[in-house]
Amino acid sequence: MSSISFAQKAHVKGIILDSENHPVAGVNISASGNVSQSDSNGFYEIIVPSEKKISLIFTHVSLKMMSLTVHLISNEVFVFNPLMSSSEEQMGEVFVSSKNKKRVQGITNVDVATIKKIPGANAGIENILKTLPGVNSNNELSSQYAVRGGNYDENLVYVNEVEVYRPFLIRSGQQEGLSFTNTDLVQNVDFSAGGFQAKFGDKLSSVLDITYRKPTQFGASLEASLLGGSMSVDAVSKNKKWSAVTGVRYRNNSLLVNSQDTQTNYTPTFADIQTNINYDISAKWQLSFLGNISQNKYLYQPLTRETKFGTIDQPMALAVYYEGKERDRYNTYFGALKTTYKVSPSLTLKFIGSLFHTVEQEHFDILAQYRLGTIENEETSNVDFTRGIGSQLSHARNDLDALIANAEIKGFKEWKNDSQLEFGLKYTRESIRDRINEWEMIDSAGFSINPPIAFLPKNSQHYTPYTGPLLPYQDVRATNFNTINRFSGYAQYNKKAEIGSSQVWYHLGARFQSWNVSGAAVEGKNQTVFSPRAQFTLKPDWDMDMVFRLSGGLYHQPPFYRELRDLKGVVNPNVKAQESVHIVLGNDYNFKIWNRPFKWVTELYYKSLSDVNVYSIDNVRIRYVANNNAKAYAQGVDFRLNGEFVPGTESWISFGYLKTEENYENKGYIARPTDQRLKFAMLFQDYMPSIPSVKLYLNLVYNTGLPGGAPAYSDPYLYQSRLNDYRRADVGFAKVFVDGSTKVAKAKWLKNFKELSVGVEIFNLFNNQNAITNTWVRDVYSKNQYAIPNYMTSRVFNVKLNARL
Repeated sequence: MSSISFAQKAHVKGIILDSENHPVAGVNISASGNVSQSDSNGFYEIIVPSEKKISLIFTHVSLKMMSLTVHLISNEVFVFNPLMSSSEEQMGEVFVSSKNKKRVQGITNVDVATIKKIPGANAGIENILKTLPGVNSNNELSSQYAVRGGNYDENLVYVNEVEVYRPFLIRSGQQEGLSFTNTDLVQNVDFSAGGFQAKFGDKLSSVLDITYRKPTQFGASLEASLLGGSMSVDAVSKNKKWSAVTGVRYRNNSLLVNSQDTQTNYTPTFADIQTNINYDISAKWQLSFLGNISQNKYLYQPLTRETKFGTIDQPMALAVYYEGKERDRYNTYFGALKTTYKVSPSLTLKFIGSLFHTVEQEHFDILAQYRLGTIENEETSNVDFTRGIGSQLSHARNDLDALIANAEIKGFKEWKNDSQLEFGLKYTRESIRDRINEWEMIDSAGFSINPPIAFLPKNSQHYTPYTGPLLPYQDVRATNFNTINRFSGYAQYNKKAEIGSSQVWYHLGARFQSWNVSGAAVEGKNQTVFSPRAQFTLKPDWDMDMVFRLSGGLYHQPPFYRELRDLKGVVNPNVKAQESVHIVLGNDYNFKIWNRPFKWVTELYYKSLSDVNVYSIDNVRIRYVANNNAKAYAQGVDFRLNGEFVPGTESWISFGYLKTEENYENKGYIARPTDQRLKFAMLFQDYMPSIPSVKLYLNLVYNTGLPGGAPAYSDPYLYQSRLNDYRRADVGFAKVFVDGSTKVAKAKWLKNFKELSVGVEIFNLFNNQNAITNTWVRDVYSKNQYAIPNYMTSRVFNVKLNARL
């Protein structure tokens, strides 16, 4: 091999394989005047200039040429394992964004291959995010997550630079079905847990930035399991101008729901189709379309439930018999058109237009008749003494139709002195048509229980007759037709410089947003917020590969429709944007153990929040007070150690400490609903040394209990409880027949596959009982209320097949 030294240089290396996964010797690699060649094992290494875009060309006498474009920072080592074909010339340029560049920006890059392998009841990108520090979730059936004291509505999600939304009416994790993101189509996943740059939107907690794949050759994949399946196809035109990746998914959660305490007739159908189409009009002008159609049908007919709880000395049981059913439907339609025009080598402009339409209904009438008592014999579960009997009738006719349109212009200007300017302007129109009509009647031992309203006379039946009004225990009725118009924009300046022999990066920017809420019966005032943000990164000239980051600023979250609607369903058009002063101090250290790469990341953060919109969480449904009458704070520290604990595989361990409290109407500070004090998670990949093709994947999470489970009507300043700790381990075993490093010469039929594996997954390996909420039952004799935990899924077995052509 030969190489040329540069004042600032980086390394690209890897192993070159052919279409049969055999190493290829004698491949010539050229980049910016530097030349290298692969050896007999297919291994190559080449030195390239850093801090600018460089094209690498791979050529071989019997294989087609391919190219790669990289943009690396000084001393970065980038690993690229190309697959060279004898039948197709890969003329499409592949741009590889530098992981070290994301390291400078405090962004966590998640490996797409890892996402597909790791088991979980709701597998996908969110399943992996929940193992990262600062990210918390106590619901394996949900794709929602809370970040550093925020709630589910405080997270930005982008796909191909287009913001995506989640359904409005979903109240339970088992109703969600499918996350928007289709893992089969994903090329890159970036995540920031706080202190993110001004170019991202107006939320308080986190950014998930996803890029879908732009294929360079035909391919197809299939995944099938007892929970459903998915299929994707990569297509490329002969002239390479057109390319498309399309995926279809289907999911049925019956396997998981049937493991819960409640016996049901459960018929869910969760299905969607997505496509990402790209067209290269010219070398300077590209066009792309992202589309999604999703239909989630949820038919739920509970039959019986039996839950054991209490203590060893006094075991108790709740038996419930149901009548009625729930019928929900969530249909979403999404389309986004994006065009990119390279005005000059240093200036790029983008136009993005998108349309999101959701039609949702939540209809149910369920009568629950219960019996509460002590257990005579824990083995037989016979109830020897009945403490309470009663019934509960729940009714809902909730319908929502929302249409959200976006139009955005973005620009990127680059100068030769290692500085860039990013800017954008966006208009959003949100049209919401919402009817909420839900109520609940509770009967105990033959008389109706009134809501906890002070002016109602005391109900002392059976001892004295009750002559007051009979009212639903909970009653929410409202009809809202609202339109929200928003203008937002940002400007951000990026600069790389040197302080002595150390490198420093600056990211300085600001955002603004102006909005107005109007409707048939309401008219809100115009509101505007301004959000300056900054990031500073220092890489000292030390022998240790260490980076220090300081980031933060003033973050605002203008209210979305959910945040405008109060506990009675009435819209308050003048809800202000929640405001957060956010500071993050981080340290990132790369090192080697056993001659393998490892990384230790530490982040210390503090948020001071004002104009807080207080909320309560019931499963995954959030209800806001909608009055901005609180202030709050969140503080904590996150640690993450990741690396090759097992050669050739990436694993990590995460630990986080968080404390977040709020002060509502100056009553004093109490824990917020997302006050997740301690979090520990492990993601581990391994294989059997004697049989390397048998892989093991472990996903383990431990979270301390969240505040929650209290009756919905209770005042948290008078009564606040915590749920039990959340403990869960999911494990998967897979027999890999073909992957990127497997030789398949002995089995000719396997030559058609790029990947093929069959595996078994065990969800909730240790069968831990995790509660998401409590059902409160009254004992009419003692006047006590008992908290009956609503447990999540128990141990479940799943079989899974993965194939890719």
